[in-house]
Amino acid sequence: MNAVLPLTLWSQMATIGWESQMVICMRSAAMLGLLPQAPDEVSRMITEKQDAAKESLLAAMRAASSGKRADQVLEAALSPYARRTHANAKRLTKAA
Repeated sequence: MNAVLPLTLWSQMATIGWESQMVICMRSAAMLGLLPQAPDEVSRMITEKQDAAKESLLAAMRAASSGKRADQVLEAALSPYARRTHANAKRLTKAA
């Protein structure tokens, strides 16, 4: 295993955590009426979590069944969440 890989995974998880908190804050402010909110934002919040969980599970299963190492399986599982949190943070901060 590459010595840098644990730091890469930690960085990816930290970024997901940071961007998730930003998205939660922006969406909470919008629900309180402090920021503008798209009409479909609430339903989007729900469906994207289901979609991300499904994609994450499939990516992890695909990686594991193809013989990838545990760190590669984790990286595959995190990728759908990373894409979504980054896209949401970018979209919501641009709208504010």
